[in-house]
Amino acid sequence: MTALPAQERREALAARYPVWPGHTLPEHFREQAARYGSRPAIMTEHRQLTYAELWEEARSIAKSLLGLGVARRDHVAMILANEPETVSLMIAVWMIGAVCVPVNTMLREDELRYVLQQSDSRWLVFHQMAGGVRHAENVLRLSGELPKIRRMICIPNADQSPDERFLSWSEFLEMGSRISDDELERRFAASRYPDEVADIIYTSGSTGQPKGVMITHDMFLRCAYATALSRAFEDGRRIFTALPLYHVFALVEGILALSFVGGAHIMTSGFVPAQALAMIERFKANDMLCVPSMLVALINHPDVGKYDLSSLYALMCAAAPAPVSVWQRAIDTLKLTEICTGYGATEVTASTAHTEIGDDIETVVTKVGRIKPGGVSGLPQYGGANVQYKTVDPETGEDLPPGAIGELTVRGNVVTKGYYNKPEETFAVIDKDGWLRTGDLGRVDERGYIELLGRSKEMYKVSGENVAPKEVEDVINRHPAVAQAYVVGVKDPLTVETGAAFVELRPGHTCTRAEIVEFCQKHLAKFKVPRHVWFVSANEWPVTGNGKIQKFKLKEMAEKRIEERVKS
Repeated sequence: MTALPAQERREALAARYPVWPGHTLPEHFREQAARYGSRPAIMTEHRQLTYAELWEEARSIAKSLLGLGVARRDHVAMILANEPETVSLMIAVWMIGAVCVPVNTMLREDELRYVLQQSDSRWLVFHQMAGGVRHAENVLRLSGELPKIRRMICIPNADQSPDERFLSWSEFLEMGSRISDDELERRFAASRYPDEVADIIYTSGSTGQPKGVMITHDMFLRCAYATALSRAFEDGRRIFTALPLYHVFALVEGILALSFVGGAHIMTSGFVPAQALAMIERFKANDMLCVPSMLVALINHPDVGKYDLSSLYALMCAAAPAPVSVWQRAIDTLKLTEICTGYGATEVTASTAHTEIGDDIETVVTKVGRIKPGGVSGLPQYGGANVQYKTVDPETGEDLPPGAIGELTVRGNVVTKGYYNKPEETFAVIDKDGWLRTGDLGRVDERGYIELLGRSKEMYKVSGENVAPKEVEDVINRHPAVAQAYVVGVKDPLTVETGAAFVELRPGHTCTRAEIVEFCQKHLAKFKVPRHVWFVSANEWPVTGNGKIQKFKLKEMAEKRIEERVKS
């Protein structure tokens, strides 16, 4: 399948929204339910909701929240799998002016305790099991340490009945029966403030405790509209993804962006390649959101050629770099005509940059895109976009000239105003003029494309020479036997620091440390060649909930292996 030319699709989208409406999220979904009522909005293996059904279910749940006693601006924590009721509940919370606190389903007790306490959550809704974790048991053990939480609501989905101390989902839903339509409408009317916080989303972080990023209704909608415009969403686009809804990638680049064109979000609670392929075929997905580890597993599946994937033509793969070989195999195997990577963070709502439709693979691999066009959602002072970027000296914070390599900083109408209840951490990264220091090392080239060179804190020095890990990774990823590679800096007695590379090989290929080193020597200065090389399997990568490689854990792995080598 091939869509209309990108410019035609963008013009159709722009014509549909001639002025920025300035809605809250539930106002937006009410409008979309009226416009696209009979179209599918959420699709899973076992249940589908149209836009009209999604809206009515959200209204019903909103009444139950009022019956429960949830007040405006209350924080409602959610430990939920990718299920239709997750989306309905989020819309319901927003409808009554409360704040969603989506929680990573992979958190264990200590991490969960911290997030629930630090977020000042007063209500907790959770699936009995999500992300492979039995949350009912963890929550029960923590209940005595969460005095601010008034009620805990358990949605059963495991092989045993939830503890009686939890409010059951059915009991919760019944609470809405005593709330009138007028009462709900009064609360809804009192909550129509687009600049109020809609979500507090906790970043996984590489060091220290997670920080709760505050995102408003307007930020969500502007960012999502810019995505639909940038990627030229056609009317009714369907996206498949297994990415979790507790992160902004799936929520903004998927559900919210799709809502502007009456599209469908096809989702699963976990990534299983065969299941993903079957659902793309069954629901005729046009597009897919993923991270590189998912893409590699999908195109390596032995039965990938047996599925009818003719509806699929677009792909957004982001959150981590993927080598040329992976992108080329994805194009060849999945018959893609539109590929995209992007750049963003929770602190900027989701993506702020995408590669352009029609960009060659080399651009997609070496850049992370140009700032998304904002259209009606953008600002004149930013050239019609929602953000602007500049680079600063990582140590002094001084502005650098255009095109210079430095720490990327960003400001705009989708950039958070700060971290919840963390004024010092907020002040450390956001200055008086609203510029947010991303912690990413890179530059903006003459075409406006952003090039990433790794995290500024991941830079290491070999005999006084700076090395950007990504530069080394890009070289190793060009080796024909390599599926993906990541590099970290480690201490070294001779050069103070040196590089340590972790390499995953393509199925059926072999390679040695010496071959990797020799390959690097042909393309890199001597001091950039990693001294340590280890081969790992696909399931050994330490990743966050949304599939990002955790460099700090790779560093720990490298240091442990070096220490063991020295001892032996």
